[in-house]
Amino acid sequence: MGRRVTLVDVAQHAGLSTTAVSLVLNNRPGSRLSPEAVQRIKDAARELGYRPNPAARSLRLGKTRTVGLLSDDVTVTRYASAMIRGALDVAEGLDHTVLIAETGSNPERVRRALDVMLDRQPDGLIIALMGAKQIDVPAAASRVPVVLLNATSPDQHLSVLPDEFEAGRAVAAHLVATGHTRIALIGDHPDLRSDLRLSATIGRRFAGIEAELATRGLALTRTIEKRHWEPEDGYSATQALLDDGLDVTAVIAANDRVAFGIYQATQQAGLQIPHDLSVISFDDEVIAGYLRPTLTTAQLPYEQMGRRAMEIVLAHDRPGGEILVPMPLQVRASVAQLSVR
Repeated sequence: MGRRVTLVDVAQHAGLSTTAVSLVLNNRPGSRLSPEAVQRIKDAARELGYRPNPAARSLRLGKTRTVGLLSDDVTVTRYASAMIRGALDVAEGLDHTVLIAETGSNPERVRRALDVMLDRQPDGLIIALMGAKQIDVPAAASRVPVVLLNATSPDQHLSVLPDEFEAGRAVAAHLVATGHTRIALIGDHPDLRSDLRLSATIGRRFAGIEAELATRGLALTRTIEKRHWEPEDGYSATQALLDDGLDVTAVIAANDRVAFGIYQATQQAGLQIPHDLSVISFDDEVIAGYLRPTLTTAQLPYEQMGRRAMEIVLAHDRPGGEILVPMPLQVRASVAQLSVR
């Protein structure tokens, strides 16, 4: 393996001083070199294959140009991996490398991964979760700037979160705007509203729905509690609505998986969505665009959240508190426009 090309090599090749080469290749201000000399240095560096020494640059600048990213199950989950993609795009644009560790929420794995990352003196640390909830940030993490991605902490670390409250409002507003006033909600549960260790944001989602309906003098016609949001939960809840005579025109599903169960139960009963029952949801999983009819749902903006977290952790001036990222409503074909009665 050949030795690494140095500034001295570039200087000799360009016929200029090492100081001049250092000024140009490190983008330092104050150089009085002519444009011709600057170009000679850049040409020489390219011809020799010069690459900056990251270790030397780190010592000089006091920065390693790396960011640590700890996640629970984000990188192995296709749905949420967009968070990582967004963070990587920003880091690459700012000439930073991202060190990623998957911990599965195992405390010992979290400790080991954090120790390894901090040994490399990153410029910042992002802690990302698949599902938004409150976590305890290890004290050792305070050695570097920390941003929580889809998470909160009792210590009020800066958090990047989806704007669930406004998403709830948007979902309810869309139903009312299309003529629906008798609306059921499937998936609310007291534990999800009160226990931040289960969810830091779902309570806001439901509060947004209720707030929007209240501004229009309305309320949910019926709420069916479900603590776990899987297709079978949507299926059984819809069967209960059908058994009671289906006294609603629209159902809000807690997430797209619940909506999938609603579709199954409705179609099994010989009813059609949205002609007999409109359905609207949250998350915008891949399945939402493949259901027939396609599902109207509020999108979890994972990629935008990842980008925002990386931008903040690398910023000189970091805001405090929470950064809320909008959840755009993806209007598709599962909500019918009711005629005026």
